[in-house]
Amino acid sequence: MPEPQQRTLMLIDDEPGQSRLISALAAREGWRTIIVSNPEEAISALDTRQGKQLSAVILDQWVPGDEAGNLIREMKALRPALPILMLTTSASPMLAVEAMRAGATDYLVKPVAPDRLMQALRNATSLEAPKDELTPLTEKMPVTLDFDAMIGTAPPFRDALAKAAKAARGHGTVLIEGESGTGKEMLVRAMHAASPRAKASFRILNIGAVPANSIESILFGHEKGSFAGAFDRQIGVFEKCDGGTLVLDEIDRLAPDLQEKLAETLISGKVKPLGAQHAFRIDVRTIAASNLPLTDLVASGHFRRELLDAVASSKIVLPPLRQRSGDIAALARHFLTRIGEQPGLNHLSITEGALKLLGAFDWPGNVRQLQAVLFRAAVFCDGDALTAEDFPQLRELLGDQDNDDSPASHDGVGVMLYAEDGNLRSLQEIEADIIRLAIGHYRGRMTEVARRLGIGRSTLYRKLSELGIDSVA
Repeated sequence: MPEPQQRTLMLIDDEPGQSRLISALAAREGWRTIIVSNPEEAISALDTRQGKQLSAVILDQWVPGDEAGNLIREMKALRPALPILMLTTSASPMLAVEAMRAGATDYLVKPVAPDRLMQALRNATSLEAPKDELTPLTEKMPVTLDFDAMIGTAPPFRDALAKAAKAARGHGTVLIEGESGTGKEMLVRAMHAASPRAKASFRILNIGAVPANSIESILFGHEKGSFAGAFDRQIGVFEKCDGGTLVLDEIDRLAPDLQEKLAETLISGKVKPLGAQHAFRIDVRTIAASNLPLTDLVASGHFRRELLDAVASSKIVLPPLRQRSGDIAALARHFLTRIGEQPGLNHLSITEGALKLLGAFDWPGNVRQLQAVLFRAAVFCDGDALTAEDFPQLRELLGDQDNDDSPASHDGVGVMLYAEDGNLRSLQEIEADIIRLAIGHYRGRMTEVARRLGIGRSTLYRKLSELGIDSVA
């Protein structure tokens, strides 16, 4: 039985249904939940015996932003170390900025998957996890739906983009593997935008976020009366996506008994709803995404070989950020540009010292975590540039990195003229490095790369082919 001091949660929510759901989820992990329905009750509860044992607060932001911010500030004034997570239906970056400046630890946009909510709660209260700065932030910024928005020059990353661009033009199934936060959803959306089905229906189904007893009905649909509680016919996502694209995210979490039925559906091109007498044909382009290598799961007996074969006509692997640390500088500048466009935030540059610090971390949350850390730092930065001082938790984790806090005008990398044996490298190798550097510096905008290098776009693509550099535009 966990100690109350470590496992007591206050939920500020006036919706009984949601309160019961969150309380049940928290109870599974040993939390006892105190539910209050308004700010006045919340402040009063802090002074009670249970309130003094609180380890976290979840605030459902149903009141206007200023009032929510005032409540957070008042609670933080009374209990400075108390983590506060805000739930909201608003995807406004301005609200995220206001909540964080008021003292919120995390900001989650509804609907939020149960796993994501509980992970945020674990992160906020873990004694081992870095506080605040490394907490994932579910803030929303407009997404550019093309391959030029995918920043990076590392060969494995460019190879993945090249394969994705080629696969986007076809109709076969695609499997995208990569750790959480590597950019799988962004890649999927770019592929859809570049596909022949770009104007047709497009849906993403996160299998891990759907209750196990509902997933079959959601995928394939059901007929009225097919099981207890089936009062009406339900159309499954395959039927809803007929003619378009269906993305099955976290397919590695699909129950074994459904893997066989999904494989049959993909192979035959026919869907049979629960309780139906006959199957019917559909035309759906399926893209599957997995955080884990499915080949390993097949070897361990947790994933069916026939389903792997069915979903992987093309296979794309997105490398983790720690395997392409040379891209961090370009990614940081790109994110800071986008962050600076959000209401309430300034356009910031970043110093060499800060980039060295970012480059020294291994980023277990990958690109998504880097974006969240930069967003948080930008919210609290009073200057014109982010320095190493703006990342206190990273400095605490990594120590001093011989920081040079002069403005960063380069990517912090150069082109090597000499090989390890002391001899000059070939002109072809040096030229390839310069082109890669330019692609990263100009964030993959190939027209700009060609202009800055003083060559035509067609010449640039010829050189990419001759030098074996994978890229898309």
